[in-house]
Amino acid sequence: MRKIIILIGFFFSFYGFSQNKEILYNFTPQPQSLLTNPGADVKYKWFFGVPLLSGISANVGSTGFDAYNLFANNDVDFTTKVKNIVASTNSKDYITANQQLEIFTAGFRFGGEESKSYVSFGMYQELDSFIFVPTDYAIFSLYGNKDYLGKSFDMSDLSAKAELLYVFHLGFNKQINEKLILGARGKIYSSVFNGTSTHNSGYFVTSQGQDLIYDQVIKSDLELNTSGVKKYLDENYDGDAASDIKHDITKSAFFGGNLGVGVDLGITYYPKRNIQLTASLIDVGIIKHSKQVENFTWKGDYTFKGVITEINSDGTGGDAYDDFLDAIPLDTLYHKYTTWRPVKFYSSFQYSFEEERQTECNCATDEDSWYRNSIGAQLFIMSTPKTPMVALTAYYRRRILEKLQVKATYTIDSYSYSNVGLGLTTNIGMFNFYAMADNLFALKDVSKANALTFQIGLNIIAGGSGR
Repeated sequence: MRKIIILIGFFFSFYGFSQNKEILYNFTPQPQSLLTNPGADVKYKWFFGVPLLSGISANVGSTGFDAYNLFANNDVDFTTKVKNIVASTNSKDYITANQQLEIFTAGFRFGGEESKSYVSFGMYQELDSFIFVPTDYAIFSLYGNKDYLGKSFDMSDLSAKAELLYVFHLGFNKQINEKLILGARGKIYSSVFNGTSTHNSGYFVTSQGQDLIYDQVIKSDLELNTSGVKKYLDENYDGDAASDIKHDITKSAFFGGNLGVGVDLGITYYPKRNIQLTASLIDVGIIKHSKQVENFTWKGDYTFKGVITEINSDGTGGDAYDDFLDAIPLDTLYHKYTTWRPVKFYSSFQYSFEEERQTECNCATDEDSWYRNSIGAQLFIMSTPKTPMVALTAYYRRRILEKLQVKATYTIDSYSYSNVGLGLTTNIGMFNFYAMADNLFALKDVSKANALTFQIGLNIIAGGSGR
């Protein structure tokens, strides 16, 4: 049990992966937009990111409650706040976090300056965590089962994932003709730490029989898989945890972790010159976990009949507690396992107007022309251990100057119906700077925000941008 407590604290103290980058997606003046659609319409001759500064992003979110509900200084005791949150949430609510740091990135036109082919590559570190609110577990922990006779506590409520990994990627982007652009990106994942508990099932129910006899039935099929943390859970571990974790993170950066492969696919299509359709699939991949693997299972069936409703280690259940531990033991195993990356799907429709031509003729194919304004809509879907996460975004994009663009978004998702975001990208000489933030109206009191996102970065770019 001590191992389980340490492990839960180690992983899920990360606060819970909401990876929707609705401002960055299809914001093609920004090279990082290729990471959300390898088939994006980009026009750079070449670019490279300033190491460790080209892409810094983070987002956190929760549905059903916010930090203010839990930590507000309003003379309500903490236990009551927790009870109020449990009462207002269900097992479909979740807490999420995602953080990403680009180690390096670069891209160049492949085959000469007039080539329609583009290559990009790089490496980034990413932290994902996702936990559905375990409502029935919380109710049982707070109130016990005495007042919930006949209620079936659902053990599948426990569904959580957390992972720290490095990603190496190589992408290829090809303009097939004036209307169609295709792209693909291969990835190698190197997982540092992983904790996964998603395929759980079972129930616990207490019912009253005859003559004050209570029937309690437990059917349990719980499993927690971990990799990269086995030595830290060893009862005899006496190393310097901070130093060892730093060493493990550094070692895994160079393919020393649990390895996996993945692919991104993307497309951009122009039915007309000023109408654009895009779509992409991101992180279709798996990771094989075989190093520092430790698995915990709690499986079995148990039935108890007695005059009390509570079974615990204090002895009030007589031999029932020992019988329970024998029937549903906590086992430690060491088998390999495989995890899938959370797959993201993006798509968009964009209508552009107010064209600025760069030549004197009114040519139908002026490749250097650009549109000052664009409006559009985006759809985002991401796989989760339960139901998919969905978001719909409307946006307005404005090219204020040839080298200065802004994108304003309004997003409806499970976090909020009033999420307004703003992104800016500008080139000063060869230097490119961008900054993006979501849920701007919540910044006046971030404790009441259900979700917050920011992205910043610095690149060096030669020639062109994106439509």
